Amino acid sequence: MSSSTTNSRESANSQELARAIAQHALAKKGEDLVILDLRSLSPIADFFVIATGLSDAHVRSVADGIRDGLLAGKPPVKPWHLEGYDTLRWVLLDYVHVVVHVFQRSPRDYYGLERFWGDAPREEVADEAPGRPGGLA
Repeated sequence: MSSSTTNSRESANSQELARAIAQHALAKKGEDLVILDLRSLSPIADFFVIATGLSDAHVRSVADGIRDGLLAGKPPVKPWHLEGYDTLRWVLLDYVHVVVHVFQRSPRDYYGLERFWGDAPREEVADEAPGRPGGLA
């Protein structure tokens, strides 16, 4: 198999993973969900998934919902690295090709990842509205 075929498959799989992560975050009422496509901008990850939680408990719930949801999948997907569970203001879940950032509102505004990665194509993710299939806007 050529490396371009492998890379395109990995890219498709990372996009599917990013969308699954967004759905798990929505299931825990994560707010202001956005997927940033970094594939043409940086080698650090293919996608960032960014969500907001309204309190320490909500940030933990959203992050745990993502982690537990992916671990329960077939095949289970384990995070490579976790950070931020000690303060719960910004929890990072690193799935290698997809990095998840669950912020409280103030740190999200302060660090401004969406502004920093302003050239990245973005996909807004919202709760499924009546009459609209799926949660992707």
